[in-house]
Amino acid sequence: MDIDTGNTAWVLASAALVLFMTPGLALFYGGMVRAKNVLAMLMQNFFAMGLVSVLWAAIGFSLAFGEGSGFVGDLAYAGLKGLGDAGEVLPGYTDDFAMSIPPVAFAAYQMMFAIITPALFTGATADRFRFSAYMLFLGAWSILVYSPVAHWVFSPEGWLFQRGALDFAGGAVVHINAGVAALVLVVVLGKRRGWPGEPMPPHSLPLTLLGTGILWFGWFGFNAGSALSAGGLAAQALMNTHLAASAAMLSWLLVERIRDGHATTLGGASGAVAGLVAITPCAGFVGGLSGIAIGAVAGVVCYFAIQLKYRLGYDDSLDVVGVHLVGGLVGSILLGFFADTGVNALGADGLFFGGSDLIVDQLVAIGATVAYSGIVSFVLAKVIDLVVGLRVTPDQEAEGLDTAIHAETAYALGGRIG
Repeated sequence: MDIDTGNTAWVLASAALVLFMTPGLALFYGGMVRAKNVLAMLMQNFFAMGLVSVLWAAIGFSLAFGEGSGFVGDLAYAGLKGLGDAGEVLPGYTDDFAMSIPPVAFAAYQMMFAIITPALFTGATADRFRFSAYMLFLGAWSILVYSPVAHWVFSPEGWLFQRGALDFAGGAVVHINAGVAALVLVVVLGKRRGWPGEPMPPHSLPLTLLGTGILWFGWFGFNAGSALSAGGLAAQALMNTHLAASAAMLSWLLVERIRDGHATTLGGASGAVAGLVAITPCAGFVGGLSGIAIGAVAGVVCYFAIQLKYRLGYDDSLDVVGVHLVGGLVGSILLGFFADTGVNALGADGLFFGGSDLIVDQLVAIGATVAYSGIVSFVLAKVIDLVVGLRVTPDQEAEGLDTAIHAETAYALGGRIG
């Protein structure tokens, strides 16, 4: 297929939108931690933009989209070799899956996904993850977990893709994958000092809401950009994305108001993100009011999911497991019901449209992602813990990571640390 300049422009703009999501995520998380840890949270997210980008160019893209056996790609594109040739055709991207954008544009777009995925689990480990350990885990996880799972699901060469599992923009690859890693990390790291007895309220909800707005805005590039063309499918994905976020925010706030007597700004932000997560695998495969239904379900389910940490005793600081892991599960499963080939002929019909196989394929993809990410993440966490230690010292945790690790403070008002 010839290169289309309009499609190329759309994908490049979408890549910029997805990159913008990582600073948005940093603000979303940064507002929710205590003031003494806000810079540490921002630093972890911004550091991902640097390290993962280099690793993606060096080896990650090739492992994810190179020719392979179905499990992982080869090293043909290591160092971005050959991607500058507009005539290069990526393995599997022929016939029905032909692309009308340069391969290097596709690599750049996918790089932004690789960046934000491991950044997601920083919210779960807030206030206690040693920065040196985070750097090691981030790099190793990006290569050993993210790239193979991306190959399984996103590459036409991947075994889950070939089986028929659908994931338009990353329900399994991004959210379930990172959510499982987050759960593993918090179990290995242990609870924050004083949790759950000591109150640890967000220090700046305005920052969190600003981050939510940036995430919502950037998510249009995340989902609609995954159409890889500027046409009707991108428009449908954008509409689904917005409607799901809106419905999830409303359903979360409704449950919160009924149960707690208040509709909170944090609840509104969390609900919107839950809807964005859930619609991610579905965005280009569903139509009509399906986005509203998926978002409404996600808002309710994720609201109750975040309560589990108190019952089960794992300290997921900023509810990454409850929102991203559970939201990704909700969206991936509901896709098996709502998928409609009338929206996207390259997809499949879900149960509500006469299909009976997709739900099984979705469950297989979920199970494989959970098992692989969980096992490899656990091994990496234990090895790094033995080598450098995952957790900061008790004194550093009490002082705050901003000053103890980075020798900086976010707020110096009247000469005092805010």
